[in-house]
Amino acid sequence: MDGLNVRHLALVIAMSSCMGSALAATSNDFVDKAAAGGIAEVETSRLALEKSASADIKKFAKMMITDHSKANHELAALAKKFDIEVPDSTTLTKQAKEKILDMRDESFDAAYADNQVKAHEETIDLFKKEANTVTDDRVKGATALKGFAQKMLPALEKHLQMAKKLQAAHPSK
Repeated sequence: MDGLNVRHLALVIAMSSCMGSALAATSNDFVDKAAAGGIAEVETSRLALEKSASADIKKFAKMMITDHSKANHELAALAKKFDIEVPDSTTLTKQAKEKILDMRDESFDAAYADNQVKAHEETIDLFKKEANTVTDDRVKGATALKGFAQKMLPALEKHLQMAKKLQAAHPSK
């Protein structure tokens, strides 16, 4: 192999290695953000069960706890299977509680409904991005995470529509 071919091969190997690292970082980023968002959904919904007197808010909050707890467990299992690190639940719960502090300025029901709309819009954007990524089989778990995102999108979109109905029923003042 001549010097030019060796340098060309080295460049190709280096580029593919960098691309693999970037794709792995993207998968880790998705897992981090999805896990944090899922725990925030559960924590804010637990608070809604305590603070709200509205039957529709409580019903929605129970569904959020059930659905997002299930999704959180599924995501954690996928991450473990593919050796993708997930932030510990203490860190994620702390982040979720910081988000809850944003819900103080208005009536709780209105704040919760507004929070749920915003959170689901952000989550849907995150999951659409992951669902539409080009997967690279060299990146552990990339195909599985893409499948997870695609599977979860219909439920997240349903949650957003329901949150918008809550927002209309409990407007901010």
